[in-house]
Amino acid sequence: MPAMIGTWQMCFEGLQEGYAILQNGGTAGDAVQTAIMRVEDNADYNSVGFGGLPAADGRVYLDAAWMDGNTLHMGGIMSAENIRNPIRAARLLCGRETNCLLAGRGAERFAVEQGLPMRDMRTEKSLAQWREELQKANRQMDAYREHDTVCMIALDDHGSMIVGTSTSGLFMKEPGRVGDSPIIGSGFYCDARFGAAAATGLGEDIMRGCLSYEIVSLMKRGASPDEACQQALYELVKSKVSLGEDEGSMSVIAMNAQGQYGAATTLRIFPFAAAKNAQPRLYAARGGKAGHAASSAAELKNEP
Repeated sequence: MPAMIGTWQMCFEGLQEGYAILQNGGTAGDAVQTAIMRVEDNADYNSVGFGGLPAADGRVYLDAAWMDGNTLHMGGIMSAENIRNPIRAARLLCGRETNCLLAGRGAERFAVEQGLPMRDMRTEKSLAQWREELQKANRQMDAYREHDTVCMIALDDHGSMIVGTSTSGLFMKEPGRVGDSPIIGSGFYCDARFGAAAATGLGEDIMRGCLSYEIVSLMKRGASPDEACQQALYELVKSKVSLGEDEGSMSVIAMNAQGQYGAATTLRIFPFAAAKNAQPRLYAARGGKAGHAASSAAELKNEP
């Protein structure tokens, strides 16, 4: 039975399209690519693709990744400009024995050679926000301040499982900064025998716990997706608190080989969309008390 899950309310329409592909016998890969491209092409979502808010130098740097859970191959790009749909480049790189993760000019050259559409990813609106931010004396890098990575996991009728991620990263980040989204084991991981996971939030914190790999490892040992998300996030939060740090801003999603899904967050509320045996719905994971991460898959609403 096909299943699909994605991060944030912005993924809802794309996930609807992706899940329709699965219901019609299509592949997990096509479902994930279609869903993420829908977000990348929408300028209203200023943390992914076209219209993404710029780095400190006024340019939009893109990160994306793709992993095939049946082969354990991955592909990704990081700190690249002007690729209209970064997720397409990441998918094309998946399966290469070497040179599967490309950065900057190398990623852009690959996209051009593959005939992928290129465009200036900035909009007048995003540039106006950048100019306004430049005037502020004290700027802060907040993980969920105009920054939400779109992550998608899909399982098809053939048992294939795919995970994909795409983001333009932190608003006003330093040029060259890369977070967890294109880093295997941190921003994403997929093993079709056990499940897949993906993360969104402050990449510098997520990478410290290799959260996505840890979640899949817990599912491999028998944990449900919800249990795995909560435990992995809780352990990282506990470590941060023991070091005198705050809990951080992190959210995770997961799906096992049976299509069951789960999520956890340190936020007050983390919306995600999911579908299995029914049409896609929006749900909300809710954070627990200090030092804990909790999940509650209560339906948020049926439409974005």
